[in-house]
Amino acid sequence: MMLRCLMWKFPITAQSLTPQLLTSGVYSFSVVNLPNPTTRLICRWSLGIVLFASFFFTGCHYHDFPEYASNYREYAYIANQGGNTVTVLDLVNLRLDRVLTVGQQPWDVAVNPLKNEVYVVNRQPQATGTVSVINTETNKLTASIYVRRLPIAIAVAPDGQRAYVLNSGSNSVSIIDLQTRRELAVAPTGQQPVSLRVAPDGRSLVVSNQKEGSISIFTILNDSRRPLELRATIGGCAGASSLAILPDSSKVFTACSAPHAVMAVELAQAPDSYAVKQNGASTRDQQLVLLDVGKTPVHLAMKPDGGEIFVSNYDGDSISEIATGEDEVGGTYFIGSKPSYGLVSADNTTLWISNFGSDTITAYAIDDGKINSVVRTGMAPTALAFTSAGHLLLATDSRSGDVSVIRTQAHDQYTGRSLFTLLPAGPQPGAIAVKSFLLK
Repeated sequence: MMLRCLMWKFPITAQSLTPQLLTSGVYSFSVVNLPNPTTRLICRWSLGIVLFASFFFTGCHYHDFPEYASNYREYAYIANQGGNTVTVLDLVNLRLDRVLTVGQQPWDVAVNPLKNEVYVVNRQPQATGTVSVINTETNKLTASIYVRRLPIAIAVAPDGQRAYVLNSGSNSVSIIDLQTRRELAVAPTGQQPVSLRVAPDGRSLVVSNQKEGSISIFTILNDSRRPLELRATIGGCAGASSLAILPDSSKVFTACSAPHAVMAVELAQAPDSYAVKQNGASTRDQQLVLLDVGKTPVHLAMKPDGGEIFVSNYDGDSISEIATGEDEVGGTYFIGSKPSYGLVSADNTTLWISNFGSDTITAYAIDDGKINSVVRTGMAPTALAFTSAGHLLLATDSRSGDVSVIRTQAHDQYTGRSLFTLLPAGPQPGAIAVKSFLLK
């Protein structure tokens, strides 16, 4: 049966099952394309045997992976939109830990940077939306917090005390106290908000309003009765969606899908701040420029150093490169079919792009300006996340119901950037978040 799985799409023989083939990742093509569910299940089991054999033949054992302390834990949390569940994957042992039942249509996931908690937004189409709280030490649900209609996104403040939930059905943002597990207040946004970001300095919250074609900029206040104050609304960005805020909190960039552009906006700094007194930074929010990119920009991926932003142009099969200091587009390049999500490595050298239309992940060398690798995945990869050590990239495969685990480093001619394994998820996996910590 293992040979049948491999031969379903590739005419190979038993003699051709060399160590090079076993570690090349080609076996990943067949597993997600088999029409019969029973055969697909057996093939997934067989894939594990193939991966084990590849370790045996090449000597590529777990010494290529980080050495973990006995009390180290790391998990991935995947929101399965079609199953009303969250899949928990153990990233130390690379296996399924458990599946948690949450609310209806879990849509987004966020981790608390200072507490061992994860928050899941449940759209609940026929009822009030909720946020499920997961204790990551026990991987059990500990609370459910009610918000407003059709919540779609969540962001956690840098101090881990509050969370902000975007309610697309009520054009509002809920401010949640994560200590008391309750909604503190609700602030109005523009029409059909779809994305939000908290500035790294914790002073500003930015919301993109897709239907209105604008962004709402709030000042975050240390006041439980009035935790947010609307500071500015800036339009001219039809189909506003994905957001990226620079590490110094000086600018926000927004994808504008209708005009095939990205809007750059200067964020107001506090009047008594160092940026204003010493560097002459502005004390008001203002649009800087509208940058032409590829067709239908849907996601912005920023380098950790903030120097460049890469735009996934879904209908252009391309990425656009933006220099954030100069607010200029350096170029637009073909990347793959229907790119939907991007992520840049911690060392700022490699951009990873999920190609929804071709079941692949592209690794793009930023400094060289060229494609390094194209890795086959499950069907319709969307969201991406790195493990904490950065040695593996996780991609949620929305149509095949699994998570592709990809090696991010090329060790030798046999073990390059390739599909390492597939781990199970649920129906229509979407958002993914990774949390690591030490048990006390």
